[in-house]
Amino acid sequence: MHKIKKTNFINPDFLLQNDLAVTLFHTVAKDLPIIDYHNHINPKDLSDNKKYNNLAQLWLAIDPYKHRLMRINGIAENDITGKATDWEKFYQWACTLPKTVGNPLFHWSYLELKRVFGIDEPLNERSASFIWHTCNEMLQNDKYSIINLIKSWNVQLMSTSDDLLDDLKLHQEVSRSYNNLDIRPSLRGDAMLAFDKPEYATWLSLLANQTNRSINHLVDYQEAILDKLDEFMAAGCLLADHALDPDFYYELPTEQVAANFFKKILDKKTLNNVEILQLKSYLLSFLGKAYATKGLILQLHIGAQRETSTRLKRLAGNFGGFACIGSSCDTDSLCRFMDSLEQAAQLPKMILYTLNPADYEPLASLTGSFAEDGVPGKIQFGPAWWYNDHYEGIEQHLKILANYGVLSRFIGMTTDSRSPLSFSRHEYFRRILCNTIGVWVQKGLFPADLSLLSQLVKDISFENANQWILNQNTIYENSSIKS
Repeated sequence: MHKIKKTNFINPDFLLQNDLAVTLFHTVAKDLPIIDYHNHINPKDLSDNKKYNNLAQLWLAIDPYKHRLMRINGIAENDITGKATDWEKFYQWACTLPKTVGNPLFHWSYLELKRVFGIDEPLNERSASFIWHTCNEMLQNDKYSIINLIKSWNVQLMSTSDDLLDDLKLHQEVSRSYNNLDIRPSLRGDAMLAFDKPEYATWLSLLANQTNRSINHLVDYQEAILDKLDEFMAAGCLLADHALDPDFYYELPTEQVAANFFKKILDKKTLNNVEILQLKSYLLSFLGKAYATKGLILQLHIGAQRETSTRLKRLAGNFGGFACIGSSCDTDSLCRFMDSLEQAAQLPKMILYTLNPADYEPLASLTGSFAEDGVPGKIQFGPAWWYNDHYEGIEQHLKILANYGVLSRFIGMTTDSRSPLSFSRHEYFRRILCNTIGVWVQKGLFPADLSLLSQLVKDISFENANQWILNQNTIYENSSIKS
């Protein structure tokens, strides 16, 4: 066998460029629990405590990030999402990874192999067979089931992304079965506004069946939605989530006009683009008020261009990793939406994510436009998201939030991932956070006040999410970081 050369790339001080950064990470950030308030892990896999037969099933099959880079590297779709064997797909990823230097997946992949499997060897075409067989043997141990993998990251709470019609019993079953692991549903609300999608009629029929309601009018539809929202609340839901794609425009019609539009949909008539936008605006306003009434946090994911390659969508499905960054957010529409809720005294807490870096400064400044007495950080500029959660994207996000908002109120990282290995992104984020602060102090921009800076790191890494999302005070104690 070819001798594999080890690397010390993921060393204890990975990404930490000065002594203060090292101190902040190792004595404050490293061992804090994780609150992952937005991910796409399958609740059924959690309920089954799924075990993975091989590394491709764990690492590749559910990771469109990797699929995207393999396509860019010229790998045939058959060897990515097609009929190739798991080994063949893994081997193609092993051939691709060395070419991804500069992309965050290079860092993440090394970090995941090190943290989960203790592997220091660089993954490439020469080491692929060794790493494949080594990891596959380890995966046969119960230690590597999905629940144990998640617990190994010190995850305290995680919120999955669930359609209004999904079965929520699985979350409660898992939370009851495993101590110190709180699994919550969060509502992915896009289907409720998908009036222009061919699958909407079937979805609406299922909603009527599940709620035992006849939906003959917009009011019937709203009442059915509220019934399902009550089920989400009973299951411990904390957040709702909507995508505002690049064509988002807010134009609020009257209730009667919106009802007429919805009646046309029930009658299987086609709405024009303006009518669709107005009906979506009306329902989004209704939902925003409902979320505020029920105490749900509203997450808005802005600026993803999801309609790109029809060919890849047919081959790989809706979430195959081929979306791209869309045009900049219509800030005027976003403000009018938020203002209409605030004027009705029904503006929920909000997290604003953007896929377009051009929106960083507008959204960071927007966190100060809709404040509320006694509610610190009511509007959050969400963490660097999707194509932006690389080293410079995270660093840029922190700098811009510090410049335009209050960094110390930021609720920190979330994975937005389908993989139990992606909780490594919390470590990645915390290392960049500690290093950014260390560099600022080195430049004389921050005081070298360890007590102040330690609290800042603790708040951003854990405490703010604990208080802002869960509405509770510290439940984690670590003597090394007490003041």
